[in-house]
Amino acid sequence: MATIIHRELSAGAWRYYGPLLVLGAIIAAGFAAFVHMETSGHFVTGMDNQVVWGVPHVIAVFLIVAASGALNVASVASVFGRVAYKPLAPLSALVALALLAGGLAILAADLGRPDRLIVALTHFNFKSIFALNMFLYSGFFAIVGVYLWFMMERRMNRYSSAAGLAAFVWRLVLTTGTGSIFGFLVAREAYDSALLGPAFVVYSFAYGTSAFVIALECACRWDGRSLDPALAARLGKLLAVLVAAALYMTAAFHLTKLYMTRFHGIEAFLLADGGVYTALFWLGQVGIGGIVPLALLYAPGTGGTRRGVPAAAVLVTLGGLAQMYVTIIGAQAWPQPIFPGWEESSAFFDGEIHPYTPSAPEVLLGVGGVALAAALIAVGLKVLRFIPDPCTDSSSPQPTSPPARPR
Repeated sequence: MATIIHRELSAGAWRYYGPLLVLGAIIAAGFAAFVHMETSGHFVTGMDNQVVWGVPHVIAVFLIVAASGALNVASVASVFGRVAYKPLAPLSALVALALLAGGLAILAADLGRPDRLIVALTHFNFKSIFALNMFLYSGFFAIVGVYLWFMMERRMNRYSSAAGLAAFVWRLVLTTGTGSIFGFLVAREAYDSALLGPAFVVYSFAYGTSAFVIALECACRWDGRSLDPALAARLGKLLAVLVAAALYMTAAFHLTKLYMTRFHGIEAFLLADGGVYTALFWLGQVGIGGIVPLALLYAPGTGGTRRGVPAAAVLVTLGGLAQMYVTIIGAQAWPQPIFPGWEESSAFFDGEIHPYTPSAPEVLLGVGGVALAAALIAVGLKVLRFIPDPCTDSSSPQPTSPPARPR
């Protein structure tokens, strides 16, 4: 195989620090929203006693799930031996670590008492899937960090395949654990399914690949370069297969629910009578996040092109956020079956569909976490050699940059 050349981001000072300052301002706004929620209480948000996970959780869970899938490119190279993806593997690991850091930062800030996080780190209830996820998240950082080191250090390259296999297995377990957080909640009729674990694994493949494509496109544009057409076509084929698999898992999950009579109410709510949740499901998750990207990726004029593939990746990301909104918030809006088979009502709005309107602090906190992940990627691109020359189009003008060292 030809020598792989990587280099740092070669954008000039203003071209680099300008966007970084914007990301810093968004992070600061997210931190200010966290301080406001922490000092005033969560009553300033749209959350209440029934909808306890709001927009911050929607964005955080999306980032965590996408972090697992962002390793797809590295796994294809190291585990499945597709050497064409090997130049992109280090960037794949960087995006995965940054997305997980951004998602966990949102979760920690949205706990209500983040100072109590130390309790979760020192006292474990191993019957709780939340406690198990503490090990899964920290293990992901450790294993992917070692995997990244093995890929970037020539003396350790011979161990990168073994580390890649460990990272591949660990991320499957991590995403299964994240999906199981919801699947094990039998009190919520929209959850209560063993299919949510594998469904989240498949969703992570699509969302993570789309996040990686967006990061790669932004890095190349920031560096004054453009994606190689052959590479864009290869990533487009991979993304198309994963989007189709995500649509299949969505259909399998809801058809399984519809087969059981006791879930007909929640399924009718989400699929037909749920207002904003129904719209987000059909227009957001299925349409914008599934059918339209597949059309872009297979259409003769846009399929596999340098414009069509990033556009499809953006749509898949938007559809993923819609899916998380329907999954997390829609399930809480539907009343819990306190007395199955009976109708109940009380002053606490039992038996009623609960409204939820996200507040500005919630949105700012979630967007701040996204900006944190983007800033971590930007800093990594500038200080370390992550950008591969094979991802650039040799016909486009190249900026002056320091000599790259072979790896």
